[in-house]
Amino acid sequence: MNLQTFIENYRRAFGEKPGLPLAFWYSDIPAGRTEKIAGCLFRCLPEVRAGNPVSLNAETIGCGGGKFYTGFADMPQRVPRFVSLQERYKETPELVTDCLEALGVPKAEKGWLNLARIDRIEAFDGIDGLFFPATPDMLSGLVAWAMFDTNAPDAVSVPFGSGCCTVITQAVLENRRNGKRVFLGLFDPSVRPWLEADELGFTVSMSRFWEMYETMPRCCLFDTPAWEKVRKRIDGSVQG
Repeated sequence: MNLQTFIENYRRAFGEKPGLPLAFWYSDIPAGRTEKIAGCLFRCLPEVRAGNPVSLNAETIGCGGGKFYTGFADMPQRVPRFVSLQERYKETPELVTDCLEALGVPKAEKGWLNLARIDRIEAFDGIDGLFFPATPDMLSGLVAWAMFDTNAPDAVSVPFGSGCCTVITQAVLENRRNGKRVFLGLFDPSVRPWLEADELGFTVSMSRFWEMYETMPRCCLFDTPAWEKVRKRIDGSVQG
């Protein structure tokens, strides 16, 4: 699987305007900037999307939930009550607890979590997943691509969770089970300020990406009249 080939295919499918997807992975040595981030770890997205890799660990992630969902810390005792009674994302703390127990957040096996635009990495080896910040038109293509070679009803899943949970945690878990789901995420209102108003998240674990890499040129993203109209609108050459 060749990184440059995928970048070329991605550009052919979506045009030059959208940013490249972001890779994330764990390592023993940081791959980028290591300054502390106050609050939500997605505050670093603009920097990563601009081409500057960022590396995070238990000391540099300023959010307790972020430390937990990335596997660097145990769940803070206050999380169930905070998510339910303060953020009001679940009706009761018990629902939060049950959700997290069923999820089973894995512990980080290495010291650093790295995020980098894919043209800033050398290969896909060791990567946990790819994250695509995506507009509705882009999501149309990404979801069509993900569903091209499967009839699984959960091929594209929308699990409950914080931004870091629906991107990092779910991809790590999917890899461990050699799963084939991809994930829509970043519906959590708390993470929305760090994205554009018309963007959501689309995350592919590497256990699924190995297959999707091969199917991209065969699906509707290449040489079909319907997608060509959407692609032109993404590029801005056709007004919606």
